[in-house]
Amino acid sequence: MELVTIKKSAKELELEIIGEGETLLNPITEVLLEFSDVDYASYLSDHPESKKRRLYIRVKKGDPVDILKKAVKQLEDEIKTFSKSFEEKSKSKK
Repeated sequence: MELVTIKKSAKELELEIIGEGETLLNPITEVLLEFSDVDYASYLSDHPESKKRRLYIRVKKGDPVDILKKAVKQLEDEIKTFSKSFEEKSKSKK
């Protein structure tokens, strides 16, 4: 995966993500939209088969980079919780 900053301002962040698709960007966008400080969050692609996606974030307040880091951390925590629960459930079924 390669990240390229397209735009960075006090309220906006636009990144080009090369080598990733909806599997990564959709959950990140969903978490971002749950935050009250986020005004708008979306990802887009020039073509469905393109390896390049753009993630765009506009915030009401705060630093968009910090808010993106917070969203990624929240996703990491959710995945760890799911993984732990799954491991426990799969062991108890044996």
